[in-house]
Amino acid sequence: MPDVIRLKIKRQENPNSKSYWEEFEIPYRPQHNIISVLMAIQQNPINAKGEKVAPVVYEANCMEEVCGACTMIINGKVRQACSTLVDNIKQPIVLEPMSKFPLVRDLMVDRDRMFAALRKIRGWIDLDGAYDIHVHAPRVSPKDWEKNYDLSRCMTCGCCMEACPQFFPTSKFIGPAPLGQTWLFNNHPTGKYYKEERLHEIMGVGGITDCGNAQNCVKACPKDIKLTDAIARLGRDTTVQMLKDVFIK
Repeated sequence: MPDVIRLKIKRQENPNSKSYWEEFEIPYRPQHNIISVLMAIQQNPINAKGEKVAPVVYEANCMEEVCGACTMIINGKVRQACSTLVDNIKQPIVLEPMSKFPLVRDLMVDRDRMFAALRKIRGWIDLDGAYDIHVHAPRVSPKDWEKNYDLSRCMTCGCCMEACPQFFPTSKFIGPAPLGQTWLFNNHPTGKYYKEERLHEIMGVGGITDCGNAQNCVKACPKDIKLTDAIARLGRDTTVQMLKDVFIK
């Protein structure tokens, strides 16, 4: 095993400043993940040249690959820092912030665009629990339960957005994750009350027709969520909705 862990980190003080690379070395210890390495640098912010520098800024929360806050590009691949073990990747470990979201500082980005998209598609259940959910709750078939569970594991981490060629800072595309959540809430026994409203939201500019079917989202998703299946089902649903809008209303 090496004596030290070597890192090369892309840093930037603020959204308007110029980025630069800075290298660090910390003593090797088994079972380190990327967040624990960044914490070690935070405790002793000395770069590889022996200079004292500002601690690296990053975001982390659950440390269990559930919240998605620590998503960054590690050795060229977008993934969660908390679940990336140092012993399993090559050194020097190259860390970069995601490129599709506005930079805050160093490895921290602003993912608010994703949450704004969830607000746009009404990504929540308005009524749940106003009745005895254990006795008279709406039934969900095992087939639908399996599809819903798959999509419910989305942690809004941004990996699928980073990998999507149709999603970039100036595009209006809401991205694969919000589309997946649209189908999830439309398939909920209570959430489907707002199905028509959600479908109309994704039938406009930046909606489902902006998807280029590159399928990078499925490869990048750390939870292996079948996003393209959900988008395909949404394509069918929006076509049906369009025909209803023309011939029924």
